[in-house]
Amino acid sequence: MWPVAAGFPARSYPVMVPLLQIAHRSVRCVTTVHHATDNRSLTHRHRRSARLSVGGPNVVAMLLSHEGESARTADRAGRAPAAPADAEAARKRAERRSARIADGARELEERLADLLRSGLAVSGQSGGTHWEETAARMVDAQAPGLASRVRELGALPASGAGWPARMLEECGLLHLLNTAWLDRDRLPPSLLATVRTRVGLSSAADGRPVRDRWQVLAQYDTPDGKIVTRRIWLYGEDSGRTLVLLSYGAGGRAPERSLPVGTVLEAELTPHPGAGHRAEPGAVFGTPDPAAAPPPGVSPAEALAGYGRALGEDPWAERHPAVLGTVIPVPSAGRWQLADERTGTALPIAGDPRSRPGLWRLAALSGGGPVTVFGELGPRGFAPLTAWSAGEGGGHAGGEGPVETVALA
Repeated sequence: MWPVAAGFPARSYPVMVPLLQIAHRSVRCVTTVHHATDNRSLTHRHRRSARLSVGGPNVVAMLLSHEGESARTADRAGRAPAAPADAEAARKRAERRSARIADGARELEERLADLLRSGLAVSGQSGGTHWEETAARMVDAQAPGLASRVRELGALPASGAGWPARMLEECGLLHLLNTAWLDRDRLPPSLLATVRTRVGLSSAADGRPVRDRWQVLAQYDTPDGKIVTRRIWLYGEDSGRTLVLLSYGAGGRAPERSLPVGTVLEAELTPHPGAGHRAEPGAVFGTPDPAAAPPPGVSPAEALAGYGRALGEDPWAERHPAVLGTVIPVPSAGRWQLADERTGTALPIAGDPRSRPGLWRLAALSGGGPVTVFGELGPRGFAPLTAWSAGEGGGHAGGEGPVETVALA
């Protein structure tokens, strides 16, 4: 629903209001409004009743934006270039933060060395207090990425059988990240951007926008303390790129940005630097349409090869997007796997089947036949997020009927 707000200022501007908020024709809101006739953005922060009427030309361009992003865009558009003194002050602040992160990395290296000297079993006996203290030290060093990985280390002794091997793996990756940061001056630009992101430094999406018809592959939320992170995976039909939009909700609330799985929209996305898949939304052209077919898929072996190449660029990558074509979900030794009968290869489904209710929807959609599945490939296996019925025309064995899209997350 694309309403038009009237009353303040004197002109009417198209705005986007979530459907659930439109219980009546009058709402109280703090809105960010855009001209429908040009690309300039004006932010009006006021509390008052706005009269809403359905309609408004060319307002679909606001689909991917939200108040915070639009306000920042408007602020950047109206801000004068930074003075030399401001740039110098920003450079010095960045240098001080980099030095603090380096101090934190050196301290973390010492603690990892102590852990290996005393043995991994000691970590299992001491509980998580030691790791929480170390994580707090990384927060003091302004390295939230390091702090997050340290907390994950502290949780591993309670993760079940085989935890010492997993802890050793994570210690190795953490050591690699510490070393990369301490030797950052010797890294190529792309790897340096990846390392900066992994230690917790934010980066602006300052690349070249990619205009394409983007198919919404999946959307799911992940709680992290008081923050809820929403990931929306998109596939470019012309570029062949798979990108992810991240948004956050504070206080346990769901993020505002939402896109229906199984639709296609023409839009511009601007990738972040580094080896990851993160991007920021831009302009949207036209209206979303239902996807006519699932995205092209690959075999399990090809998906593994792609993940291997991704690890070469980002050794800390834990989520690699992959579309598996014509695979069959089958149980195997208490777990499930996605098998390709054409190539004889398969990928294990990550986690305990009892913790994945979407797995049963996947089995029902398949009915013993091949399906197309999108998900995230990681060190513990494949996490299915969305599935499509097989065949160009959809359906199961006979290829009859429309393509059915089933969200699994």
